[in-house]
Amino acid sequence: MTSLETPSIGHNRFGFDSVVPVDVLRSLYLRPHYVTTVRDEENPTDVEEDQEHAQFTKANYGNIAYQSKSIYHSDTQSISYTTLSRFHPVRLLPPDKRKRVLVTGGAGFVGSHLVDRLMLLGHEVTVIDNFFTGSKTTVSHWLGHPNFELVRHDVVEPFMIEVDQIYHLACPASPPHYQFNAVKTIKTSFMGTLNMLGLAKRTKARFLISSTSEIYGDPEVHPQPEDYWGHVNPIGPRACYDEGKRVAETLTYGFHRQDNVDVRVARIFNTFGPRMNPADGRVVSNFIVQALKGEDITVYGDGLQTRSFQYIHDLVDGLILLMNSDETRPVNIGNGHEFNMLEFAKLVRDIVAKVQAEDGMAPARELQIVHKPMPVDDPQKRRPDTTRAKETLGWQPRWTVEMGVEEMVRYYKAKIAEGSI
Repeated sequence: MTSLETPSIGHNRFGFDSVVPVDVLRSLYLRPHYVTTVRDEENPTDVEEDQEHAQFTKANYGNIAYQSKSIYHSDTQSISYTTLSRFHPVRLLPPDKRKRVLVTGGAGFVGSHLVDRLMLLGHEVTVIDNFFTGSKTTVSHWLGHPNFELVRHDVVEPFMIEVDQIYHLACPASPPHYQFNAVKTIKTSFMGTLNMLGLAKRTKARFLISSTSEIYGDPEVHPQPEDYWGHVNPIGPRACYDEGKRVAETLTYGFHRQDNVDVRVARIFNTFGPRMNPADGRVVSNFIVQALKGEDITVYGDGLQTRSFQYIHDLVDGLILLMNSDETRPVNIGNGHEFNMLEFAKLVRDIVAKVQAEDGMAPARELQIVHKPMPVDDPQKRRPDTTRAKETLGWQPRWTVEMGVEEMVRYYKAKIAEGSI
């Protein structure tokens, strides 16, 4: 996918304009934090910019002025950080159009991309995050901006602020992370949602919770519409997340019916993209990192279980549309294109080989696909019925899986080159 094919993403709908240039967004994540590298140990001022990974940003040199000038010392595996000399331009909005937005979990994978979009659009954004799975580096390019504030805070504790909109994303979302402390995961889903709903009630803010396709469990209906109640094991190892999100939805609609809180519920299906934690056990990041490192690709079970994958920009489009629409029912946000794991592993292997060939780095051997035992309660099928999103939001995915995987391959390739993976 080139920026020429899709010059901008977002929508101007429901009185909220979320359109931004693709190249500007890419410049925020398709480059390493270490833009320059010391090449000559005897002359540390002799630095050159490493462009190999930045295939998608080469035609967009105008954004280089707004990027970090941190220096990576390859000989000592160290980094000299610097603050940004200039922020990316953000839209200048009149006060009646500028929203005060709180994003919980805003330093995580999904949250950071949402923050980028809201900042570029000119809104005032406050991020709270306890950094259990999030990282300051995902939003560090906004630190110091007058429209941005980052607060280390755990949502299980109350938080006081004046806001117009709350995107409640805070909760570990990958099995290794949410199973690490199952009780804390449940506490985050319940107490965190309770606190944020209380804030929404006090400030009369609109509240959006990021729910999940996991509330459907191992579904007996395929694809899954929003009125399907699910098939969940309430005492299994995944229950802390599945049931936590289910009770968070219950709480959300309790506040809606009892206290007239203006709520939105987004049921997010498998999403991938840059800034995904490579160690979080998710299939897309696992496959790509293994392939880039020349390791065989691990598939669990027979590989015939299916998933559907959406790219992060489509999800952010859906979240913003839902927040600003009048739809109060739950809405599935996901891509209906279904892959079994064997097909997807082969697709990733082919795209990694393509990117490496384009960069003059032919793989040493053809990677094999190896099978390991299936995890407990791993669902066999997962695909959204997105009819409601299409009809009420006018939303549908615009990025193919192939387009997104290639961007993500280049992102991880840069991370491996700079030593951060």
